[in-house]
Amino acid sequence: MFNDIGPLELVTLVVLAVLVFGPDKLPKVIQDVMRTVRKIREFSESAKQDIRSELGPEFKDFEFEDLNPKTFIRKQMDNDELGLKEIRNGFDIKKEMAEVTDAVHGRESESSSSSSGSSSGGRIDMTKKPDDDGKGDRPVFDADAT
Repeated sequence: MFNDIGPLELVTLVVLAVLVFGPDKLPKVIQDVMRTVRKIREFSESAKQDIRSELGPEFKDFEFEDLNPKTFIRKQMDNDELGLKEIRNGFDIKKEMAEVTDAVHGRESESSSSSSGSSSGGRIDMTKKPDDDGKGDRPVFDADAT
């Protein structure tokens, strides 16, 4: 309950409580607060039980923590009905990135050379080649337009 409260904050709260309520009334206030917290927990548990009983036997394993979006998505991603594990395990990002890098640098990758058989079969050559058709003296952009 108090996982995010440090020791300094706890001491500050205790000193504030003693100053506000006084040392003689502080035990009574703590008992009242604890009683209220206990009643709220009991009310929450009874509400959960009422909802479970109203939903019926098909929702007997329903957990309210599953309503948290992160928990819901994590539970659905772990579910194997969609076949997401095969997709996730079948995708090798390192291999895909190596193939893209090889294609950009104009090298032949191992998988494309073994599967295609020829050096340029189905592969796009992305290397820059100089154009020697006489247009080299003209700029590629219009100087007046810029």
